[in-house]
Amino acid sequence: MNGAPSIGSVDVALAQAWETIRAGLRRSIGVRTFDGWLKPLALGDCDLAVGTLRLVAPSEFMANWVTTHFIEHLLHGWRALLPQIRSVSIVAASGLDRPVMFSADAAAVVDAPEEAPAAEPEIRCGTPLEARYTFDSFVVGKANEVAYNAARTLAEGGKLVFNPLFLHGGTGLGKTHLMHAIGHEYLARHPGAKVVYMSAEKFMFEFVSAMRAKDTYSFKARLRAADLLMIDDVQFIAGKESTQEEFFHTMNELISAGRRLVISADRSPQDLDGIESRILSRLSWGLVADVNPADFELRLNILTRKLQGMPQADVPQDVVMFLARRISANVRELEGALNRVVAYAALSGKPVDVDFTQATLADILRANQRRVTIDEIQRKVSDHYRIRQAEMSSARRAREVARPRQVAMYLAKQLTPRSLPEIGRRFGGRDHTTVIHAVKQIEKLRALDAELDADVRLLIRQLEG
Repeated sequence: MNGAPSIGSVDVALAQAWETIRAGLRRSIGVRTFDGWLKPLALGDCDLAVGTLRLVAPSEFMANWVTTHFIEHLLHGWRALLPQIRSVSIVAASGLDRPVMFSADAAAVVDAPEEAPAAEPEIRCGTPLEARYTFDSFVVGKANEVAYNAARTLAEGGKLVFNPLFLHGGTGLGKTHLMHAIGHEYLARHPGAKVVYMSAEKFMFEFVSAMRAKDTYSFKARLRAADLLMIDDVQFIAGKESTQEEFFHTMNELISAGRRLVISADRSPQDLDGIESRILSRLSWGLVADVNPADFELRLNILTRKLQGMPQADVPQDVVMFLARRISANVRELEGALNRVVAYAALSGKPVDVDFTQATLADILRANQRRVTIDEIQRKVSDHYRIRQAEMSSARRAREVARPRQVAMYLAKQLTPRSLPEIGRRFGGRDHTTVIHAVKQIEKLRALDAELDADVRLLIRQLEG
């Protein structure tokens, strides 16, 4: 009997064609790209009489991206199997008249039950916020006031003036404190908001785990549903291509959706080596704020604020001044030194004075006498020789780069307590034998080249203050 095909048979034919097209695209564009962008698509409405078909994407961003990059592939695939289909369009699930649920394999769209609409993805990734890291407990000074004001502005949740916020600075200067403070403030102003804080290492670990479990879609959904996403120490994804690709698309979707993004690193975007240029471009798109080493006044204020929370401690002002003057590496070490002095005094029953403090902190004070960081050395040497700091970790061997790099390695050996393997790692993962060669080379050249010797002496004076 020659009649019109039933609705059921049309649905089956569409589903079978869709599976064939999906398998072909997976082979032609690669598994990683397919899983990231085309696998989440689901069948939408189809009108064979008119020749139109709609595919449904989970978000507006994904719909736009797939339309821009793959609509021709999709149209060609459908026309090859079902010539009746003359146009294919991609729409976002949020723009449909009816609620939808994506099936496990994302091959079809079904009506969601009215009594149980599809729930928003629950965010289970990330790290809990530290209760003690709030804006109230953050001490502001000239070294960090720009970063602090930017963090408060973004956390208040008003109109987005900049996005993302990129915080950079050395270890222990307060970047992580500010990120946790942003999270607390945003949640206080927007109860029920989805806030995710995680290190870049955790981002990479969870993404790799999701790939191994063949469940990257759930990972994407959890992160991209966040109202505020904060990624700490982004320099750790340098050289990790698949992680960087996922990070880039996560950034794009959040920014496109008007959600807030905060990123931190140990250096500015321009000095991050091993990070794709398109990511660096996005990181520089919003506001870049540096957190500089605390000056004496700020260190003094930090200790004073800390002591206000320790009413049982009897620490004279001259000891506070001594600590602020002698421990300048980072805030974390400064606070740790004060805690140690107070604890030792309580355990020994001795009064706190400068002599007691010197005896208690002998090892820390010795280290701080020559506590120059490798990052500071790289920055100073780069500025002196007018090269980018990223060249310190690059593979380039041109003389204008190699010699400053050797000078920086030499200074790192002379002015820091770091081991040779540690120094090598900070210079692009080089072997300790490379550091030994650099040290010997600079030592030899200092005796033969008066200009180089003058450069090294000047750099040492600048670094030791």
